[in-house]
Amino acid sequence: MNEKRKLKLKKFYFHPITVFLALTFLIIILSAILSALQMQATYNTINVNTNDLEPTLVAVENMLSFDGIKFLIGNAAKNFISFAPLGTLLISLIGLTVAEASGFIEALTKRHLKKIPRPTLTFLVLFIATISSLINEVGYAILIPLVALIYFINGRNPILGIITSFCGVAFGYGVTIFVGSMEISLMDYTKTAAMLIDKEIHIALTSNLIFIIIASIITSIIGTIIIEKLIAPKIGKYKKEEEFAKTEQYRIINLEEEEQKQIEQEKYEKKGLKSALIVSIIVILVFIYMLIPGLPYSGILLDMSEKTYLNQLFGDTSYFQDGFTFMVALLLLLTGLAYGISSKTIKSDKELIENVGKHFSKISYIIVLIFVVSQFIAIYKKTNIGIIITGWLANLLSHLEFSGIPLIVVTLILIAVANLFLTSPTTKWMIFAPVAVPMFMQSNISPQFAQIVMRVGNSITNGYTPVLASFVIYIGYLNLYNLNKKKPITIKKSLRMITPYFLLMSATWILLVIGWYIIGLPIGPSVYPTI
Repeated sequence: MNEKRKLKLKKFYFHPITVFLALTFLIIILSAILSALQMQATYNTINVNTNDLEPTLVAVENMLSFDGIKFLIGNAAKNFISFAPLGTLLISLIGLTVAEASGFIEALTKRHLKKIPRPTLTFLVLFIATISSLINEVGYAILIPLVALIYFINGRNPILGIITSFCGVAFGYGVTIFVGSMEISLMDYTKTAAMLIDKEIHIALTSNLIFIIIASIITSIIGTIIIEKLIAPKIGKYKKEEEFAKTEQYRIINLEEEEQKQIEQEKYEKKGLKSALIVSIIVILVFIYMLIPGLPYSGILLDMSEKTYLNQLFGDTSYFQDGFTFMVALLLLLTGLAYGISSKTIKSDKELIENVGKHFSKISYIIVLIFVVSQFIAIYKKTNIGIIITGWLANLLSHLEFSGIPLIVVTLILIAVANLFLTSPTTKWMIFAPVAVPMFMQSNISPQFAQIVMRVGNSITNGYTPVLASFVIYIGYLNLYNLNKKKPITIKKSLRMITPYFLLMSATWILLVIGWYIIGLPIGPSVYPTI
């Protein structure tokens, strides 16, 4: 009798760097094929000066053409250096590593954050992450490393902290507690599109304010339930690597001496935290002063070429918006130094710089990953594939004869699908607004509510596409804290981890928008879903 042997196929775990390299080559080849097939799209844009519709033709750029190859070779360094997540991550880590190396983060976490119940901490992380989109995408670079570290010190799985902070920023993007960069980016397109129907219409920057405030709270509550009940049990506990092998050496412990050391350490910690608190208050007050116009040496962070204060604060050339990551890094750096000097954990500048260098050495792999992803994103954008697919979806919407709730749901879905290929909300709305806003107004739905549909559709799939530039920080830190280096966390697994959040939050968003429309609650001061 012949014995049947069961052959086990060896599983291959393709590293994210390998996958992004493969995707880059695939996009290059695909661009050549689609260009040969003359893939293109025509969509309407609005001339902001004349308020007239102007057709725009976009075709696929062939990356294997003479100009395409020139782009691949000549822009590699530029693509890497100008890649937004690289700069924001490195700047934020300068402050974070000093705060960590000085012991400030550990002392703060063990003395205060550890006392917070886990669901409450999850809610706070999600809420802060959600409203962080007030200032573009800085939440990814600041919160993901910081929350991972806090969870690690707190004895909770840092991978869960990475997932929580990423989901909060990505799936709540554009939902804040105040008017921010999203309004500044979208408002012009909403207004000019609405003027195709009503030349005298007025749309205020606060027209979505009530909705985004309440939505940020509701989504954070629902998100907390999803994280704690569905994702946390699957992620499991984090098993720390043993730094030293166990030995059979014995030593006599002087209890009085140990107790005295503990008392002295606590005294220094309290002194360090007090100094850090004082410094943080001073730094924050200085930052606030820099945002107040009209006082001596104030308003440094405002773009005074703009007419309105919100544009001065959140405009494209705003110093506050461009420098926010640096300000947070500076706050962490100064509070870390204040703690370290007062608690005597910083004994010399050489020791501090050496410790900071050790922390930075851990992210060398992430820098390589960012280089590869920066090339992928730049090449993908250059091909125009995302814009063309978005143009097709906008044209599809224009040919559909829906009104009321079906129109809202279809528009939500089409924008969510478009976001898988084009993650820029401004570019997406530039294409969709001339179609969606007039259709909504003809169906007695306000253009302000159409803008809400846009921001919700954008949020639904924002964290579920590798085309999102900041996705690299998420998957990079997952692998940084992954203990099994032989089995890297792949793109597929990183998406599978957040699938429950993606599905249930999508349902939450859709129900929230439909419910708001049916009830007719105000979405902003004196602004309603219907005209």
